[in-house]
Amino acid sequence: MPMRSHRQQTRRDMKQHKLFFKGVLAVVAALLSSAAHAQAPSFPTKTIRWVVVAPAGSSLDVIARAMQPKLKDLLGQAVVVENKPQAGGTLGTAEVAKSAPDGYTWVMSFNGPIAYGPHIYPKLPYQPLKDLQPVMITTSQPNVIAANVNFPANNMTELVKLLRANPGKYNFASVGNGSSSHLTMEYIKSVTHTFAVHIPFNGSPPAMMAMLSGETQLIASVPTVIAPQVRQGKLKYLGVTSTQRYALLPDVPTVAESDMAELKGFEALAWNGVLVAANTPRPVVDRINAALNAALQDPAIKTTLRNAGLEPVGGTPEQFTQLIQNESTKWAPIIQRSGARID
Repeated sequence: MPMRSHRQQTRRDMKQHKLFFKGVLAVVAALLSSAAHAQAPSFPTKTIRWVVVAPAGSSLDVIARAMQPKLKDLLGQAVVVENKPQAGGTLGTAEVAKSAPDGYTWVMSFNGPIAYGPHIYPKLPYQPLKDLQPVMITTSQPNVIAANVNFPANNMTELVKLLRANPGKYNFASVGNGSSSHLTMEYIKSVTHTFAVHIPFNGSPPAMMAMLSGETQLIASVPTVIAPQVRQGKLKYLGVTSTQRYALLPDVPTVAESDMAELKGFEALAWNGVLVAANTPRPVVDRINAALNAALQDPAIKTTLRNAGLEPVGGTPEQFTQLIQNESTKWAPIIQRSGARID
């Protein structure tokens, strides 16, 4: 073959190779683009269902409904709140744990179902950090120990002395088995070696009705529904369960401020947050997290929550995951010591 003809053939071969590789690169780019689109779809494109594991009028319900209109604006889709308070919040939490991992079903849950549950329920139908993806902490605040206005004790020291002198005579309401409301009182009973009868309810509204009717004498819960009853002279504060005085109730002493040595350093916080099913794509989780954080920073929403005694938090999925892990570790021995078990 003549030299010129050989060079021409070589150039044609190189041109074909270049075209071939360009074609391969185009296919690879198209596949990568398709994969990226699959992982980060235009979310959301339909209505979002938000399961709240507490009844209407409860603190969790207040949070969700305060944020609901803003979330619709931020996400461009309706967010429908559905209350499922049954089984101490574990029913609604389990439902979302088993839902499709697409970000269209959220749960507003709290300490009980996601940090205490594994230590209380021997047959819990989900594993919190295996079957659920934490998205964001919504609020965190101390509980308040409150009593009927005619109750003999007026502070924590008097309460402990009264319970010691009358084991089993008095009872306490809680917003549900395994809730922070329940375990805060179990913690007090355990460290002070006292006894009061636990009467659980599905959420704070029925628990508050029991307090006002005199069916129960004591309750530990967030200030959301207790504060209005105190203002009306129907209930009174005995103590707040943070280690420092609560900014929204600066005149209420902490439990740890009592002169009871057993209560030094006492702390029991009530917190809640939004979770979705495990394996929800991270871009979707981040989209939900961004919307929730933005809603929580809205001045009107902040005011609504603080007026209800709820302190907005926000943050990342990792921070919420760490909180759940830390609280589960802290409360496991307390729950075991108290003997609180729910079959």
